[in-house]
Amino acid sequence: MPRTKTPPSKRTTATTLAPSELHLRIEGLAVEHEKLLKQIKKKRNELNNFIEQMRVTATEIFGRATPNYQKIALLDQEIHTLFKEILEKKKLGKQSKKKIEEIYRSLQYAGIISRKPFDIFEDEDLEDDFEDLERDLEDEFDSTRSQQSNYYHRPDSEAESPSATRSESSKKIRHIFLRLAEIFHPDKAKDSETQKRHTEIMQEINKAYQEGDLARLLEIEQQYEVGEEIDSNSEDDLSRKCSRLEQNNKILKTQYESLKKELREVKKTPEGEMLSDCKKAKKQGVNPVDEILGQLESQIEVISEIRDYVKDFQEQKLTIKEFLEGPEVLRSSQRDMMEELLEEMLEDLGGVIRF
Repeated sequence: MPRTKTPPSKRTTATTLAPSELHLRIEGLAVEHEKLLKQIKKKRNELNNFIEQMRVTATEIFGRATPNYQKIALLDQEIHTLFKEILEKKKLGKQSKKKIEEIYRSLQYAGIISRKPFDIFEDEDLEDDFEDLERDLEDEFDSTRSQQSNYYHRPDSEAESPSATRSESSKKIRHIFLRLAEIFHPDKAKDSETQKRHTEIMQEINKAYQEGDLARLLEIEQQYEVGEEIDSNSEDDLSRKCSRLEQNNKILKTQYESLKKELREVKKTPEGEMLSDCKKAKKQGVNPVDEILGQLESQIEVISEIRDYVKDFQEQKLTIKEFLEGPEVLRSSQRDMMEELLEEMLEDLGGVIRF
C-alpha cells in the first residue's frame, strides 16, 4: 500500500545484509537515476529559459521596430502603385516598356520591394520566367515545411525510441500518475489546509502527466517520499527495485535525449537564430536592438530613394534614358560590391605571389 512517508527503518540504505550483487547494482542504478534526474531538470530549464528569452527578445524588437516596418510597407506599396501607373498609362515603346518591366522585376528579385504577380506584363516570356521561379520557390518551401512537419508530427517510435520503449514509457508514466493521484486526490483530504496543498500538488502531477514528463513525476514522488515500500532484507523486493530502476533509467535517458534534440531544433528556428545573434552582439558590446533599428533605417533610406526615382520618372522629371540607367543608390551599391570583390581578389593574388 502507498504511504505518506517511509519510516527510517524501511529505507533501502538501512540494510543489515552484507553487500551483495543486488545491493551494489541498486546502488549504481540509484546514482545513475539521480544523475539523469538532474540532467533532465537542467536541460528542461535551459529549454524553457531559451524559449522565454526568444519571446522577450522578439517582443522588444517587434515593439520598437513596428514603426519602421510600417514605413517600409507604405513605401513598398507606393513603389508598386507607381510602376503600375507607368506600365499601364505611360506611352512607351515596346523595348522601353520591356526594360522598365525588367527594372521592376529586378527590384522584387533583389528583395528591395515585395514580390507581386506580374499580371501587368505583356511580355509572356518574362511572366513565364517569374512564374517558374515562384513555382520553384514554393516547391522548395513545401519540401522544407514537409520535412519539419514530419519531425514534429512523426510517431514517437521514429522521433525518440522504438515502439516497445514508447509503450513501456507510457505504461510507466500512467502507473506513477495513478499512484500519485490516489495519494494526493483533494477529495481524500480530511481538512481544508491539506485539501489546498493536495490540490496544488495534483496540478503539478497532472501537468507532468499531460507532458509525458516521467522525470517530474519521479521528482514529486521523491519530494513527498511516497515511493513504494521496499524490504531491504527481501531478495524479491530488491530484485523488483533493481528492475524498476533499470526501466526508469532507460526511459529517463530517452527523455533526456528528446529534450536535447528539442533544444537544438528550437535554436535552429528563425527566432532562435535571432536570439543567438543578439547574444553574440551583446558580448561584443553592441546593442542588438539598436543595430536592427539602424539596419531598418538604412533600408528605409534606400527604398525612399528608389521611390523618389520612380516618382520622378512618372512625373516626367527624368527622361526614359535616365530612368533606364537605374537608381543611383543601386548603382553605388553595385560599385561598392565590385570594389570589395576586386580588393579581395588582389589580396588573394598577393598572398599567392608571396607564397
